[in-house]
Amino acid sequence: MALSAPAAAKKITGLKIGVTDWNLRKAGDVAAVGLAQSLGFDGVEVSLGRKPVDNRLPLDSAEIQERYLAEARKHNLHLAGACLAILHVNYLKNDKLGQKWVADAIPITRKLDARVILLPFFGRGALRTNEEMAYVADVLKELGPEAAKAQILLGIENTISAEDNARILDRVASPAVKVYYDIGNSARGGFPVVREIRWLGKDRICQFHLKDNPHYLGEGAIDLPGVMKAISDLKFEGFANLETDTPSKSVENDMARNLKFIRDLAHG
Repeated sequence: MALSAPAAAKKITGLKIGVTDWNLRKAGDVAAVGLAQSLGFDGVEVSLGRKPVDNRLPLDSAEIQERYLAEARKHNLHLAGACLAILHVNYLKNDKLGQKWVADAIPITRKLDARVILLPFFGRGALRTNEEMAYVADVLKELGPEAAKAQILLGIENTISAEDNARILDRVASPAVKVYYDIGNSARGGFPVVREIRWLGKDRICQFHLKDNPHYLGEGAIDLPGVMKAISDLKFEGFANLETDTPSKSVENDMARNLKFIRDLAHG
């Protein structure tokens, strides 16, 4: 059943709506900046790539970084975070190389002024046991001071509950490590999305992914008006990035449609 916009909260003044470059089908491509701006987004979340180049992340290049910054200035658009996609290959829960990539991503993200690094835990890299969660927490505890010094937030995106995420944050004990809350992943896991957002609160969430794939936003099972009201009530300031599918196969049309739905909710 479609959920209508009139149930939305009052205007969310501190929220910016971005989009992931991979859902624009331009992962790691600087052209995503101009496309995101042309569709009306406030920012674009940039993938740092999955395949290293000479043992470095693909965006570990001053030339490429400057191209992104130049495009962001040209289009007056924020770089709304960086996704460390290589963690889909070198899992942070059991691969020392994953820890290196996080450390390498911090100065890159600082240079891009993207502020948030998404650390994904999915597939074979998903967190499944208390031991894995404790191991990851201890790795992030080592990385936290470096991220804090660079004024970068490490956002953990995963398939576990809000309570388990909070236990990881408590063990890390660093203001530089937070939850990257994906409403679609949590809903698929059977978790109460609106309640989890309210329970975690703005101090434990660094960013959001908004999606209800394979549906258009508002046409699936997730209570998007409830989600947006929770974000409003928390007075969350920062980015919520669309990570939405393109049912019609037109990136431009479907992203514009989903963006309008979210903006209608956010603007009240």
